[in-house]
Amino acid sequence: MEKLEEIKTVLSEVKKEVSKVIIGQEQVVDLALVTIFSRAHALVEGVPGVAKTLLVRTLGKTMNCDFKRIQFTPDLMPSDITGTNVYNFHRQEFNLVRGPVFTTFLLADEINRAPAKTQSALLQCMQERKVTIDGEDYPLSGTFTVFATQNPIEYEGTYPLPEAEKDRFMLKIPMSYPDEGGEKELARRMMVNDSPEKTLEAGKVSQIIAMDKLFSFQESFAGFTIKEEIVDYLVKIVRLTRSHDSVLVGAGPRATQAFLIGSRVLAALNGRDFVTPDDVKFLAEPILGHRLVLRPEYEIEGLTVSEVIRRILEEVAIPR
Repeated sequence: MEKLEEIKTVLSEVKKEVSKVIIGQEQVVDLALVTIFSRAHALVEGVPGVAKTLLVRTLGKTMNCDFKRIQFTPDLMPSDITGTNVYNFHRQEFNLVRGPVFTTFLLADEINRAPAKTQSALLQCMQERKVTIDGEDYPLSGTFTVFATQNPIEYEGTYPLPEAEKDRFMLKIPMSYPDEGGEKELARRMMVNDSPEKTLEAGKVSQIIAMDKLFSFQESFAGFTIKEEIVDYLVKIVRLTRSHDSVLVGAGPRATQAFLIGSRVLAALNGRDFVTPDDVKFLAEPILGHRLVLRPEYEIEGLTVSEVIRRILEEVAIPR
């Protein structure tokens, strides 16, 4: 119980520090923390200029974790991500030049700008936290986390992610414009030369947790209570996505796993060591939204994935 109290305190402090830089995006910060402490990966979807890169940089600062960014483009090669062996003529041997995946937090910016061969270079890294270069395996950080961004509006010149690849991401985090109050606060800070970027660069964001301790925290969520009726509830939700009239492809077992670990992290963010049905409902769209494929006839009628998830939640009885 002492460890659980420490985890809840750390999560609260991290949120407080991140809010110094990221304005008016509390739900986004919560979902990013759920991703990190679940040892998972996330798709971040939002228009340009809503602080997607800044969010990941700030999280890295609060946890003293390395941060690297890759701009995905059509000419990006797999070796540009993983690294390659380069021959050293002076020593007459090959030396490994490590790619940007050798980090802790990796921002894969506009991941759908690169072709499938390059996108797939990340799959082994995400699933196994290791990378194979010229037949030799190299371990990555135990807390290696990918945040991959997509622009939800501009699709020209993009390569849509295959369903199998999207399933590797635990969550899809929507990042929208700040509300009016948040945008006014941003404008006020810009007027006094105190932009979010300057706040981060000036060292006003404190380190809350060391990287070496982050892994032990990630392993501690098994101590949080999740009752059998809550497990039944989330399993019914996932299984209903596979039989719902409007759904062509439902969520697989990875969605169930995401609910089980993610709901416990979310409970800790809310100061609890037990999971409630509200935790499951909060995570339903981030976990299921990018996994469901609707039947074409329903899409033509204007039905959205969000609406389908809402209907599924209404159909499954909430445990008391």
